[in-house]
Amino acid sequence: MPVTRSPSISVQYLKGVGPSRKALLENLGVSTVEDFLYLFPHRYEDRRSISKIAQARVGEFQAVSGKILRTSGRKSFFSRKNLLEVVLDDKSGRIIAVWFNQPYLEKQFVPGRRCFCYGKVEMYQNRLQIVSPEFEIIDDEKDALSLNRIVPVYPLTKGFSQKMMRRLMRQCLESYVEAIEDPLPVALRNTHRLINAKRSLRQIHFPDDPNVQSEAVRRLAFEEFYFFQIATVLRRMSVTQAPGIAHRIPEALILKYGRGFPFELTGAQKRVMREIARDMAKPSPMLRLLQGDVASGKTLMALFGCAAAFENGFQSVMMAPTEILARQHFNTIRAMIAEGQLPKMRVGLWISGLPKKEHDEMLRKIEKGEVDVVIGTHALITQEVTFKRLSFVVIDEQHKFGVGQRGLLTEKGSNPDVLIMTATPIPRTLTLSLYGDLDVSVIDEYPKGRGSIMTSLHKPEDAEKIYEKVKKQLREGRQAYIVYPLVDESDTLDLKSAEEMFRRLKSQEFKEYRLGLVHGRMKREDVEKVMVKFKNHELDILVSTTVLEVGIDVANAGVMVIEHAERFGLAQLHQLRGRIGRGAHDSLCYLIGNAITEDGVRRLEAIVSTTDGFKIAEYDLQIRGPGHYFGRVQSGLTEFKVANPLTQMDLLKLARGEASLLIEKDPKLVQPDHSRIRRAIARKFPGYLDSLQAG
Repeated sequence: MPVTRSPSISVQYLKGVGPSRKALLENLGVSTVEDFLYLFPHRYEDRRSISKIAQARVGEFQAVSGKILRTSGRKSFFSRKNLLEVVLDDKSGRIIAVWFNQPYLEKQFVPGRRCFCYGKVEMYQNRLQIVSPEFEIIDDEKDALSLNRIVPVYPLTKGFSQKMMRRLMRQCLESYVEAIEDPLPVALRNTHRLINAKRSLRQIHFPDDPNVQSEAVRRLAFEEFYFFQIATVLRRMSVTQAPGIAHRIPEALILKYGRGFPFELTGAQKRVMREIARDMAKPSPMLRLLQGDVASGKTLMALFGCAAAFENGFQSVMMAPTEILARQHFNTIRAMIAEGQLPKMRVGLWISGLPKKEHDEMLRKIEKGEVDVVIGTHALITQEVTFKRLSFVVIDEQHKFGVGQRGLLTEKGSNPDVLIMTATPIPRTLTLSLYGDLDVSVIDEYPKGRGSIMTSLHKPEDAEKIYEKVKKQLREGRQAYIVYPLVDESDTLDLKSAEEMFRRLKSQEFKEYRLGLVHGRMKREDVEKVMVKFKNHELDILVSTTVLEVGIDVANAGVMVIEHAERFGLAQLHQLRGRIGRGAHDSLCYLIGNAITEDGVRRLEAIVSTTDGFKIAEYDLQIRGPGHYFGRVQSGLTEFKVANPLTQMDLLKLARGEASLLIEKDPKLVQPDHSRIRRAIARKFPGYLDSLQAG
């Protein structure tokens, strides 16, 4: 295959891929040969010298290697799980690799073959074992890509093994890497001592040694930072250089708003309110991100902006990620207006599925300016919704929406002010890298009078004891959540499901109490009916899946049980826990789980150690890495593959500085020597430059 062929061709033309495997690779975000070259290893194994099994350190995650002596597949004595045990021997000692509910693996472990395993080494009944390890069968003792070298370990999808991925990557590098265009100018690379693209790609996949691999990571990280920063600087310029709406916000209005509630605003809320007021008074559009932990009072700050827009004769809009949350905002605002805490604004609800008459009437009112504040979901971004005088946009739970959706909503006004809110605190180290186009406000102070939340971790066999603790809370008049990761029972995963446990808890452990069930497969109206019943204390216990993550505010809910807690992400656990602790009384969160992976253990340790959302976010970033902290949709543009703001902040600052200089010199990237940069942005962020020009 000639090296001159373009890396932009479909990955199916790699030998051994074809149309069917191409479809599988798309699960990893790979469509072209270039995509495949930029599918980097998620870790490496140094197989230049493997430790002996006899020297394996109990309690640590390690790579071990040995010949397969025998296998044993059977049912576990303690549970219904299928148990597969594989005995490995390297002449210094033996270790048993254990897998649960994966009997189909047994045929791969043929006695006499060599096997590498990576996982946590444990001591069980006086024998070394490694539970659910990553593994690889080595058939050829002279395998140049899998032995006697630093070996890349790739993310996999169905139909691909590590051995196959390495072979395909080596072939891809040999055939196409010379055709890769280096998007970084030579002068820029020389200034910051960055190796070229071809060498960096070779060394990140198959490093000669750790030092050269580090050079490759540094160069590719700079590239990711650089182009992301170019995109964010361009976006900010495209918005802030356009004429906006200068709202008149006198000091009297700020003071009146702050005094309108039966409680005193926190110092952080007062600070944020003034930051919003200052931005809204400017003639250029506001672009502000409001970070605040669950129950920190962000919505009050958003409503200040709505009230300011109303006092200036304009409309405002608030987009929420779910209908439940949109309805909650709608009802809350109406109640606050009725109680005199907000000015007498006309509020409308816009969600999908409205009856036709109500749908048409609301459309007309929004267009005629007969609604001052519109609350809704992503249905707001449809073309049929038009505003008469929109000046203030609120996007709640921003990580549920992409930059494109944000843009579609702001286009419905004449460069309106934009406030983006998140209850998933973003680590301070990430705000610059992911939200360089936004100013940032932080509510880092809780309202007074809130109870504390005590979180504890328990083993699955202690579930009955936990249920007794829940009953004690119920007898004291509190309400409880019990959360599961699944809707239906799963034989494969052997996890308790929400539906299965709802039936059991209702008929056995909690038969004297009133239980309700909500999950993502239920109809919206059915979920809302159950949640309203729970809010009105017509139910004592709400059994739920993660649909609860963004739910209703029930101050009386004082206890939460999260079963199979190891199956949840750290941010998810924190968001779920945020459903309790909203009243004056102290609350309890019981995690029931048994983590077997290193990341799982770290997640559960982190959630037990603190209720501070910003600390949780930092832990989450450290555990998952920045590439997966937000993901493609949530970051708005892309995810970092190798760049890490935590460990490479100096590199990030260099990249941002260079990006700012570039845009200052050539805002539209039209100079001939910037053509490669323009092409790189077009590849990395399809349609982005066009959307900015259109805006």
